[in-house]
Amino acid sequence: MDKSSALEYINQMFPTEASLTGVEPLMQKIQGEIRRVDASILSAVRQQSNSGTKAKEDLADATRAVEELSHKIQEIKSKAEQSEAMVQEICRDIKKLDFAKKNITTTITALHRLTMLVSAVEQLQVMASKRQYKEAAAQLEAVNQLCNHFEAYRDVPKITELREKLNNIKQILKSHVFSDFSSLGTGKETEETNLLQKLSDSCLVVDALEPSVREELVNNFCSRELTSYEQIFEGAELAKLDKTERRYAWIKRRIRTNEEIWKIFPASWHVPYRLCIQFCKQTRKQVESILVNMKEKPVVAILLLALQSTVEFEKELEKKFGGGVPTKDIEDDIEEIGTWEDNSQNISKIRKKYEKKFAASQETEENEKTGNKDLSVTGAGFNFRGMISSCFEPHLTPYIELEEKTLMDDLEKIVQEESWDVEDGSQNNVLSSSTQLFSNIKKSLKRCNTLSKNQTLFNLFKVFQRVLKAYATKLFFKLPKGGTGIVAAATGMDGQIKVSERDERVICYIVNSAEYCHKTSGELAENVSEIIDPHYADGVDMSEVQDEFSAVITKALVTLVLGLETKFDTEMAVMTRVPWSTLESVGDQSGYVNGINTVLSGSIPVLGKLLTPVYFQFFLDKLASSLGPRFYANIFRCKQLSETGAQQMLLDTQAVKSILLEIPSLARQTSTAASYSKFVSREMSRAEALLKVILSPIDSVADTYRALFPEGTPMEFQRILELKGLKKADQQSILDDFNKHGPGFTQQSVAAAMPQPMPTPPAPPLAITNPATAAGFIANSEDVLTRAAALGRGAASTGFKKFIALTEAAKDRKDGPLRRLFNA
Repeated sequence: MDKSSALEYINQMFPTEASLTGVEPLMQKIQGEIRRVDASILSAVRQQSNSGTKAKEDLADATRAVEELSHKIQEIKSKAEQSEAMVQEICRDIKKLDFAKKNITTTITALHRLTMLVSAVEQLQVMASKRQYKEAAAQLEAVNQLCNHFEAYRDVPKITELREKLNNIKQILKSHVFSDFSSLGTGKETEETNLLQKLSDSCLVVDALEPSVREELVNNFCSRELTSYEQIFEGAELAKLDKTERRYAWIKRRIRTNEEIWKIFPASWHVPYRLCIQFCKQTRKQVESILVNMKEKPVVAILLLALQSTVEFEKELEKKFGGGVPTKDIEDDIEEIGTWEDNSQNISKIRKKYEKKFAASQETEENEKTGNKDLSVTGAGFNFRGMISSCFEPHLTPYIELEEKTLMDDLEKIVQEESWDVEDGSQNNVLSSSTQLFSNIKKSLKRCNTLSKNQTLFNLFKVFQRVLKAYATKLFFKLPKGGTGIVAAATGMDGQIKVSERDERVICYIVNSAEYCHKTSGELAENVSEIIDPHYADGVDMSEVQDEFSAVITKALVTLVLGLETKFDTEMAVMTRVPWSTLESVGDQSGYVNGINTVLSGSIPVLGKLLTPVYFQFFLDKLASSLGPRFYANIFRCKQLSETGAQQMLLDTQAVKSILLEIPSLARQTSTAASYSKFVSREMSRAEALLKVILSPIDSVADTYRALFPEGTPMEFQRILELKGLKKADQQSILDDFNKHGPGFTQQSVAAAMPQPMPTPPAPPLAITNPATAAGFIANSEDVLTRAAALGRGAASTGFKKFIALTEAAKDRKDGPLRRLFNA
């Protein structure tokens, strides 16, 4: 404790003078405590002293034990060295005896084998001189085995001498065998009864010789067999393309005639197989020379006959000898192109298809396990396919030209015979010309598939593309045509198109047929890419052809919309002739609305029945995007509207909207009703908003117009004032106020007061410069331009290579048949 703490302690213990009486007892207590602590310290010091002495004694004992252990280890090591030296001394003589025994045994064995080798070589020499092939073959194998034991003694003179002698004997045997085989095929085998057996025995000798001898013998035999073939078919009489089949008949007859004789060859030699390979190489060279040296174009019939016989011969060789790449049966796949089947038939065909594939794979595995194809020799498994026929490839242009001419002629014929009608109850409502066209294409593909799978098939695929594009052109020009004018200039489509009920049906058939061709051409490309050589597979593409048919579909559907719009011309004219300014009361819907309903009721059920849901949805969207703006523009063509007339027109507008909304149910295609209803409501909302502006009070008409038409123009607003019947003097003050605030200004109070204002797309501006001529301008230019903008720009100016542009409303949609159709 420091001083301050000690003072605090003392002051705490003795706070007063009276407490000082306890100092003496406290001192005694502290002294007793000091004595107790001193005693504890002394006891601890004594104990520590005793422990240190004992630790020193234990350390000394451990040191002595380690020294004793080290001494014992040294003694054991010394005794082990002495024992090792003693054992080596004892075994020294035994090792010498063991090495001597081993060397003596090796020498005796080598001498014994040398004696056997010398004797075997002498016997072999005798057998070779007497042409005892069977015995010589066995003896030669024994000699070869004995020689292997003397590989390490090649430098010994005696061994070198024996090897040279053996090589001379082998040369003698080889010359004898080749000499005997030279008589094969000369007729001696019939005179000498034992010649075949002798040659069969000589094959054993050839197997015992080096593999190069066997190769040389087989090659010589094949060359000798084909000598007569060269002499026969290189002459002027048979060296012609139309004699190609006789070449294959010759080799097949040769193999069949000599089949028994050629059994003298071991099966592992594959003599007929090697003979056919050399025959194919030689035949290819000769046929290619004939094709190159022809002065005139070959007759297609002769060319195809020669190629067909060549392909069939290659297939026969492939079947007989095996090898090559296994090919799938694509005949069924070609037949399935462009077919319609229900689900049960599809399931059944898929099951059969995969059962066939599984059976084929099982057969292949079984063949591999049983080893029924001996592929042990060099070149076994040779692919005969295309070995000869590939030389025809550069010369098949006449065949492709003939196929193209035939397909084009057939196309002209089936289009001329087309009735442009489909029987009632037909499943697909597709023109017969489209199915017949693909039937002809499939026949052409099958013919080419049996002849070539390389450049010729690729060229034929290009022909298919041209034929399909020609058919798309014919479908395009079959569509009804109309007059030309501003609409045609603005949209690239025909303007007024009058279509009958039959025309509407034909247009629907063209849409369905183009869709069928679009789908089937894709299937055709897939099948060709599976058949054709992989080198050409990347170039097999039908996207351009599919674009052509997609353009036909778009053109047909827009023509359908234009045709239906033309039917509305009378009703729109009737609408402008109604005396809207003198109507006394609001009644039922007007007569022109009933006319619109009649037109739609006559056409929509038929179109809904014939068109698929996707294309019917596209048609409905185009119709709504065209009829809505046209109805809006037609309001401006009317003369002055009274309040009663505006209310009646608003009622008619809502009736037209209801009629358009009922179209899906009228066509019995309700799957597209939800998206189509939103589309119709958006298109017709502009006409409703326009009539609401006309019905608004004069003092708030400008605010109402700005609220409902944020992008409205002063000229359009001026026309609205004219429809309300305001005089020019009254219009000027309102126009000045409107121009002062600007068309984009919107007052919240006015917008909130209007019932259900609907957002609408920007209206086309009306460039009215003279109020006196405004009505006439709107009656002509605005209607045409509105319809043009609604229909979008077509692709007629570029043929078929671009789709018609989507309307602004359709671009805003992220789904629906429009985007699926063009972004697929």
